[in-house]
Amino acid sequence: MLGFDKKKVIVIQGGMGAGVSGAHLAGAVARCGGVGVVSSVGLDRIIGHRIGHEINQFEAVKMEVIEAIRLSEGSGAIGINFMAKLKNSYEPSIRGAIAAGEETGTTVILFVGAGLPLDLPKIVEDAPVKLVPIVSSARALDIICRQWQKIERYGRMPDGVVLEGPLAGGHLGFKPEEVINPEFQLEKLFGPTKEFAQKHENFPVFVAGGIFTNEDILQWKKIGADGVQLGTRFAATHESGASKEFKDAIIAAHPNDIVIAQPGSPTGFTFRVLSPSPGYQYAQNQDRPLPEKCKGYILSAEGCLAMKSRNYFCICKALLKAIDCNDDPSDLAIYTVGTNAWRINKILSAKDLMDELITGKVH
Repeated sequence: MLGFDKKKVIVIQGGMGAGVSGAHLAGAVARCGGVGVVSSVGLDRIIGHRIGHEINQFEAVKMEVIEAIRLSEGSGAIGINFMAKLKNSYEPSIRGAIAAGEETGTTVILFVGAGLPLDLPKIVEDAPVKLVPIVSSARALDIICRQWQKIERYGRMPDGVVLEGPLAGGHLGFKPEEVINPEFQLEKLFGPTKEFAQKHENFPVFVAGGIFTNEDILQWKKIGADGVQLGTRFAATHESGASKEFKDAIIAAHPNDIVIAQPGSPTGFTFRVLSPSPGYQYAQNQDRPLPEKCKGYILSAEGCLAMKSRNYFCICKALLKAIDCNDDPSDLAIYTVGTNAWRINKILSAKDLMDELITGKVH
């Protein structure tokens, strides 16, 4: 798996933050031969809430990745997802993942999206990790690779790339108008990205966004993808960290409930959510008071757009509430999902979902 064997159906469980994809889910996916991915978003807060005292991001990431590795029982692979946009936690998270891999003798896969990770090889240096950027175009991949090659001593190419299309959930690498433009659909983006990879050490290309069934996976394998990444289907598993209310909302979703958020995420990225989410419904009120104080759990409190304008909502409290990790009962959750969330009609175990995705057997 760590060599990304192209003869196998490689299924990557997407990194869903905050806390939806933790060690419990990642370990379960890896035990089934997949790539289980922990989200690094807000882990200091999440682990601190769990153990009852404060912990820094480095230690929180190290602890969660080690637990995911333990739960994997030596099968599949374990990765961790980072958002390059989150500057305060980005480097400590990477170093925590490296430390976890070194302590357990495991090669951890670093998936990095939500921004261009231009300095990643310099941060990891000679650490035995695999680097997999998440991009939305061949152009973005080209920029990353050119910069990585320039880094003295540590210059390298990616070990793989996730090409994420506009049907994915959460934060997207597309403008709102591009999401519905046929020229930006995953099928259009794949060819140039695959061609680029083939010309540069032929590293594997994994596709994400809108993949739902075994049939979808086989079709993408036929087109030339080396594997797939799915998020929302894994959010609707018993092992995911999503709250009962979050999972119930996925089951109850209709196609028209899945929207591009307006007001939007204070990250500035396009954001796909379930519109019935309590926090999103509240965000529609343009007379709502602006937050008096930012808790800074996820984004930096300094300059947070939600503090300045009602065109954005507070994402820290909303995402933590969606995993029942908040001490303030007045906070309201926002649920992030992919376009096909409405097709989910029951909660599965990670094992049953993996079996369905790999064999086509529906449980």
